[in-house]
Amino acid sequence: MVLQEPAGAVVWGYGEPGAAVTVALSGDGGLIVMKKTARVKGPSATWTTVLDPMHQGGPYALTAGQGSENVTLRDIYFGDVWLCSGQSNMAMTVLQIANASRELAAAARYPYVRVFAAAPARSDVELEDLERIDLPWSIPTAENLGHGNFTYFSAVCWLLGRYLYEALRYPVGLVEAAWGGTPIEAWSSRRALRACGLPEDAGSISPRRHLSGPQTPSVLWNAMIHPLLNMTLRGVAWYQGEANAFLHTDRYNCTFPALIADWRRAFHAGSAGQTEPLLPFGFVQLSTYRRQSPDDSFARLRWHQTADLGIVPNARMPGTFMAVAMDLCDESSPYGSIHPRDKQNVARRLHLGARAVAYGEKDLVFQGPYPTRAVLEVTRGLLNVTYSQELVCRRRDTRAFEVSPPPQVCCSGQPSPCGWLPAPVVAVESRTVTLALVGCETLVLGLRYAWAEWPCEYESCALYNTWGLPAPPFLLDSLPAGETPGRSETAGGRELLLLPGSWFSQGI
Repeated sequence: MVLQEPAGAVVWGYGEPGAAVTVALSGDGGLIVMKKTARVKGPSATWTTVLDPMHQGGPYALTAGQGSENVTLRDIYFGDVWLCSGQSNMAMTVLQIANASRELAAAARYPYVRVFAAAPARSDVELEDLERIDLPWSIPTAENLGHGNFTYFSAVCWLLGRYLYEALRYPVGLVEAAWGGTPIEAWSSRRALRACGLPEDAGSISPRRHLSGPQTPSVLWNAMIHPLLNMTLRGVAWYQGEANAFLHTDRYNCTFPALIADWRRAFHAGSAGQTEPLLPFGFVQLSTYRRQSPDDSFARLRWHQTADLGIVPNARMPGTFMAVAMDLCDESSPYGSIHPRDKQNVARRLHLGARAVAYGEKDLVFQGPYPTRAVLEVTRGLLNVTYSQELVCRRRDTRAFEVSPPPQVCCSGQPSPCGWLPAPVVAVESRTVTLALVGCETLVLGLRYAWAEWPCEYESCALYNTWGLPAPPFLLDSLPAGETPGRSETAGGRELLLLPGSWFSQGI
């Protein structure tokens, strides 16, 4: 296994109530480098101890003894431990992804990335231990990385760990706890649900036909996350949200930040303060599902994944990072288009965020360009949108950008309100995109980008940065407070539309 360093790793187990348990850590030659004593508590018959901080490396042996009985765990390394959770796109195994045979064959090259998978389980009460384990701590092999479909081991989790290992060059431990077709409410504690005013009772969620997994509030938190709280972690990776495109979509801007804050508090407390309070939390923004969708629930969910601020980290979601995946569509996926097979790009984008946010790598570009302001040229019928980074335009999609004019300037014959109208890209220069306000909509109340369930073809959205990272979707659905379509003009007859202050920051 891998235990967390340099924080103290928490070790726990069972024993005879009242008895003393001695825990010893020994090096390769049998030399004891650390010894701890813990008392077995009743009635749970459990003991816990915190190891002294260790430097990365190994191997070590860990022995717990009570009287004449002892248990020894061998081949232990110290490094970083990441928890990977979510629904089926996290549960997709290495067997199911693009270039699977090559990825499985490469497993043998990474013996210092260790993997562990909790079995799917649910409970109406918080459990202290996992009911079952699908994969005990293991060295990766083609067999245990590709055990079957949606079993173990998670491709996103494995690739994230592998890319981190290649950057860090020290051991990485990966813990998978995922279940397909599950909403965020099932992964949330009762505390987190209360924070969003959601009912906690089992009957509060009526079953949805789209969802194959447990939907009852807190049942997966109880059985799959609560038993892990003693672990000292370096970070969390989360790929979930498709279920909530069909269930409580517009509550996700509360339920997701609440889950993050609650998990952080719980892991910090459960590890005796060893897991840092602002536990780095990375997530994958939703990919695609239906090419011609009747609604915008996926677009809204993507927006809510950022707490309606467009990029992370932000004030509502500090210490977080996001992999944009809306351009990684896969219509011919044998597992359904909701399960794209390109998990390499997902994990690569996720690992860049981890390196920047969790590991503090300076000057590392880990997210795509985001708008900082827009200037409306009324007389020319143009809207100039300025971005935070140098732009690469891969496709001038007429529907990539849309504007919403105020009702009083709707064209004759159009229903009122006018709704969202395409704003074609007429020019892309360095950091600025110029949009045409076609026809009579020369005043703008709202602006949005890539607001569709299937916004573009594979790796062909409109805007990327020079590192190949896509611009995330955004929505500005009303002017900043106090402004009207008749705003003050600047030189040249322009009107300045400033986007919300939280949008111009990429700070950690």
